[in-house]
Amino acid sequence: MSHKSKTTLLGVVSLLLFSFISSAQTPVSGFYPKKNDFTVASSYTYKSYDQFYRGTELTESAPANMGEISSSIASIYGEYGIVDWLSTTVTIPYISTQNSEEVLDPIQGVDQADGIQDLSLFFKAHAFSKTFENSSKLSFGGATGITFPVGDYNESGILSLGNRATAIDGCGIIQFSTPINIFTEAQVGYSIRENSDFEIPNAMLYSVKLGYYNDWIYAHAKLGIQDSTSGYDIATPEFVANGGPLGLPQTEVDYTNLYFDVYTPVYKKEVGVSAGYGVNLNGRNYNQESSFTVGLVYKAN
Repeated sequence: MSHKSKTTLLGVVSLLLFSFISSAQTPVSGFYPKKNDFTVASSYTYKSYDQFYRGTELTESAPANMGEISSSIASIYGEYGIVDWLSTTVTIPYISTQNSEEVLDPIQGVDQADGIQDLSLFFKAHAFSKTFENSSKLSFGGATGITFPVGDYNESGILSLGNRATAIDGCGIIQFSTPINIFTEAQVGYSIRENSDFEIPNAMLYSVKLGYYNDWIYAHAKLGIQDSTSGYDIATPEFVANGGPLGLPQTEVDYTNLYFDVYTPVYKKEVGVSAGYGVNLNGRNYNQESSFTVGLVYKAN
């Protein structure tokens, strides 16, 4: 694979990580851009659900008999290589969420909510890599970042756009790639979350990925896991005592999500399009949702 093709794919990897907006995964990968490499990308995601986990029990309907609850997410992403081993990323989404039955949210008093959600700023560093005799490569790195609310949205209620927490995240990254461009990747991270009005649970974040790329295609399957370290379950006496839907940001939110993403360049290997599908496998106080994503990416170096 040529150097230009490979660096173009680095931008693609960034685009395919927009799913972190709804699942709290860090927007970084085990690929590292070179100095002055710049990526700008946009994506649109549609997600929906009509069942959710009340605690660990899967219900047969959405909360408050709202029918199907859906969200449209438009996101802008930028990544820049500061030096060969250090890069930065910025992400911001606009979200609109509504329910099919036009039932009013019991806290917000609306059947639709929309607005800008949270701004994320991350720095990623390449710490070490080793290339073996058969051209396989093992690399290690890490990332840290902050996510904070910039939109004037309400964190309480069923149709909330987010929990309005300021989150400080850190993660370690390991990736192994083979001479035939098949790669595996794992991340382990921790997220510290603060909100002046609610005790937002901190969380462990895990992800594993299997992927393949060549000059004309990039594809991966990813498993994303969140394991909150505290919080309570929906519909328990503790939930009711803390205001019911008003206290939703304080619930223990766990999940396992599966994602499939694919990309292909369409113009001079600098502009490309992507598509993705995500589905929830299990959860705790979480939505059993599915999502579809399309995106456009431009890479300059």
